[in-house]
Amino acid sequence: MKMKRFMDLIISFILLILLFPILFGITIIIKCKLGSPIFFKQKRPGLYGKPFLVYKFRTMKLLYDNNGSLLPDQKRLTSLGRILRKYSLDELPQLVNVLKGDMSLVGPRPLLLEYMSLYTDEQNLRHHVKPGITGWAQINGRNEISWEEKLKLDLWYIKNQNMKLDLKIFFKTIVKVLRTDGVKQKEHATMEKLTRSDEVI
Repeated sequence: MKMKRFMDLIISFILLILLFPILFGITIIIKCKLGSPIFFKQKRPGLYGKPFLVYKFRTMKLLYDNNGSLLPDQKRLTSLGRILRKYSLDELPQLVNVLKGDMSLVGPRPLLLEYMSLYTDEQNLRHHVKPGITGWAQINGRNEISWEEKLKLDLWYIKNQNMKLDLKIFFKTIVKVLRTDGVKQKEHATMEKLTRSDEVI
């Protein structure tokens, strides 16, 4: 695992330097188009379920209904946001999460804290490794597959994790991003919410 952390540090640091002009450009565009805040921050479960703040570029307007609740994602997602999500550019700030040690480049995606009570004991094993920017589920369907399939793929990765597999996932992710495969699920801005434990058993 020390080698994995070393690779995370080296690769994320290099990527942040190489991608700095893109990161800076996106920051300026979001500021002009959406205003502040530039970044979307949300608590997600990390290693052993410990919460951490995940960083993303903001892709939605802050629009509320008469009760003060945020409108559905589909109504708040902007054309700029669609482009950022299409090419996974909104995920780039998570390279900072990797440098901080909250995340790895490769691992199960950090899902919502509210989902933790819905997992089976086996599915909770996904928190025995650091969450990743990309993972086995992301190169095998991303948001086009069901929650059950996605969680099974996460468990397969945990049981078969090694550096060779991580490198395979990393380079396949680049291809997937360029091809914009599986960015969203039909009739949803990204992926429908996980709502019941019997959906994932």
